[in-house]
Amino acid sequence: MKFTAKFFAAAVVATLPMLAQASGNVEAGKKKAESCVACHGPSGARPIQPDYPVLAGQHEDYLVAALSQYKSGKRQNAIMKGFAAPLSAQDIRDIAAYFSKEKSNLKMKY
Repeated sequence: MKFTAKFFAAAVVATLPMLAQASGNVEAGKKKAESCVACHGPSGARPIQPDYPVLAGQHEDYLVAALSQYKSGKRQNAIMKGFAAPLSAQDIRDIAAYFSKEKSNLKMKY
């Protein structure tokens, strides 16, 4: 029983930094996302190609993860790698915050 309680406490402490991650600044993100509209359309809601994703209305944490993975190379896309490479962690949070607040036709499947 003591081992389980200690393990649980350690797991909670280990995840606190992830839970404390600050949300981005929407207004700053809007300025930082100006180049994104070239492919993803105004407000990220109308991509210029059908295979480009809609960014508007996506979950903020998903957008943070996707941009971070493009930056690190975990997700492979030469165009996105070039855009994500110079972004700081704060830039990524700000851009994600902006697009997550924009309106789109995305619907929850479940």
